[in-house]
Amino acid sequence: MTDETWLVVGLGNPGPKYAGNRHNVGAMVVELLAERAGVRLRAHKAGASAESVRLGPVPGTRTIIGIPHSYMNLSGGATKGLATFFSVPPERTIVIHDELDIPFGQVRLKRGGGEGGHNGLRSITASFGTKDYVRVRVGIDRPPGRMDAAAYVLKDFSSTERKELPFVLDDAADAVELVIEKGLTDAQQVVHAPR
Repeated sequence: MTDETWLVVGLGNPGPKYAGNRHNVGAMVVELLAERAGVRLRAHKAGASAESVRLGPVPGTRTIIGIPHSYMNLSGGATKGLATFFSVPPERTIVIHDELDIPFGQVRLKRGGGEGGHNGLRSITASFGTKDYVRVRVGIDRPPGRMDAAAYVLKDFSSTERKELPFVLDDAADAVELVIEKGLTDAQQVVHAPR
């Protein structure tokens, strides 16, 4: 991989009320990446908390990690703002988000494709004018019974899920680093391999 800058954005809703929600798993992964790098995210004029880190093997690739300050359905403004400020094209942007169509605990990687009703992705696609960005999809499973999906994603993880969550966040953070280090195709072969 070249040493061009990458942008990694973790989606969620702002404030302590939402911090433990399933919908905030993307933001949780970025917080873990910041912790691994030994940095604190700082307010950026693009409307996000962000910081520059080096990901991958030493010396690492310059990567801007960030969490939009806006609500999920307005994530595109801050994401595009960071991409513009740091001159990162959509194809070198990685968006980490919750995914209802993947079982809890699984992580999947893809570039482009539909938004699957995910308002955060829809907002980013609209702001970028393209779907050509990488998604790290963190499985949260479908809601039980007849629970509304919109209500389900705004609930905290269950106590059973919370025991597994640190491992899931680790897997997702590792997946981000793999994409930056090896490229999407090679990263998919590792991340999607049966365990």
